[in-house]
Amino acid sequence: MRGPRDKGRVQRPAEGRLIGGLGAALSARTGVDVTLVRIGLVLFGLASGFGIAVYMVAWLLVPAENETDTIGARSLRDSRGLALIAGLVPALVLSFLLASAIGAGWLSQLAWPLLVSAAAFVLVWRNGSESERALLRRGAAPLLQIGVGKTRSWKVFAWRAALGIVLAAGGVAALTVGHRNARLAPLGGVALVLAAFVVVFGPWWLNIARELVLERQGRLRAEETTELAARVHDSVLQTLAMIQRHAEEPQRVVQLARAQERELRSWLFEGRPPGSFADGLATVAAVVGQIQHDVEAAHDIRVEVVVVGDCPLDEHLEALLAAGREATVNAAKWSGAPVVSLFAEVEADGVSLFVRDRGRGFEPADVASDRRGIAQSINGRMQRAGGRAVIRSAAGQGSEVELRMPRRRPA
Repeated sequence: MRGPRDKGRVQRPAEGRLIGGLGAALSARTGVDVTLVRIGLVLFGLASGFGIAVYMVAWLLVPAENETDTIGARSLRDSRGLALIAGLVPALVLSFLLASAIGAGWLSQLAWPLLVSAAAFVLVWRNGSESERALLRRGAAPLLQIGVGKTRSWKVFAWRAALGIVLAAGGVAALTVGHRNARLAPLGGVALVLAAFVVVFGPWWLNIARELVLERQGRLRAEETTELAARVHDSVLQTLAMIQRHAEEPQRVVQLARAQERELRSWLFEGRPPGSFADGLATVAAVVGQIQHDVEAAHDIRVEVVVVGDCPLDEHLEALLAAGREATVNAAKWSGAPVVSLFAEVEADGVSLFVRDRGRGFEPADVASDRRGIAQSINGRMQRAGGRAVIRSAAGQGSEVELRMPRRRPA
C-alpha cells in the first residue's frame, strides 16, 4: 500500500506493464487511458531520435512500487556497470570522427540517443528488480532464438536472405557506380555489404557464440566441482579415515577432530581452502618442508626430504605440491612403511616431485572406483594444472609417485 509520502508521486506499477511501466505510471498520474499514453510514447519515440533515450532514462529515475530507491540510485553503487558504460564512450567518439570524415551530420545526431539508450539498458539489466530482468529476458528471447530450433524454419531464413540480397546489391551499386559523391559512396557500400552478411549469417554466429559461452561455463563449473571434491577428500575424508583407524585412542580422535574443525572454520570464515599452504611460504623448498612437518605430526611417521634447487611458487606449482602432499599422506596411511621419502628437483624447464615408500604396495588397477584420492587429488589435479602424474606400485614392492610440472615463464 502507498503511504502518505507516495501520494502525487509517479511510480511504475508492478503489474500490467508492457516494458518499464512508464505508460501505466503516466496514465495513473494523469488519468488518461493507458492505451493512448502508450501510443503517444511510441509516436514520440519514432518522431524524435531521443524518444527511446528519454524512455530509458525515465526508467532509471522513476521508482517502482514497493521500492525505496530507484534503479538509477542503485546504479551509482554499481562500479562494474559504470565501467561498462565508460567502455561505450570510444564508440561515441568514433561515430563523431566518422561523421566528420564523411560529412554525415545525421550520424552524430543518431549516436547520442543510441549511446544513452544502450547505457541505460545496461544499468536497468544489472540493477533492476528480478521481475524487470525477467521481463527483459522474455523480450529478448525471440531475438536470441533467431535461427535456432524448428520454429524458425525456412520462411524466416528466406526473409533474411532476401533482405541480405537487397543490402548486398545496394552495397555493390554504391561501390561501382556511386561516383557522384566519392567520399561517401565507398564507405556506404562497404557498410551495406557488411550489413548483408550480418543479416544473413548473424543469427548463426550468435548461436555459435552462445553455445561456446555455455560450454565454457559448464566446463568451469565442472572444474570447480572437481577441485572442491579434491579439497574435501584431502581434508574431511582423510580425517574421517584416520579417526576410524584410531578409534581405540580417544585422545588421538579428539586431536584429529579439533584439527579438522579449525581447518573447516578457516575455510568457511576466512576463505582459506583445506589443503592450502601456510601464509608466507613462497618457494617450493619451503612448502616441501611444511609437507614434511605436517605429515610427520599427523601420522607419526618419518618423512625424509631432499630438495635440489628452488624457485618461487605459482598456481601450477601449488597444484603440484598439493598432489605431492596427498601422495605423501597416502603413503603414510596405507604403505605400512616406517619411512616415506620425498624428493623434489627444480630445473629450468620444470619441477619434479617423487614420493617413495618401501611398504606393502598395491595394484593400481585394483583400486575401487569410489576411491577418489588418486583419481581426483593426484591425477585430476595435475591434469587440470597442465602437469602429469605417473604411479608405479606392485603388491609387496612399495610405491613411487612421480609428478612433473612445467615451469611457466613470468609474463
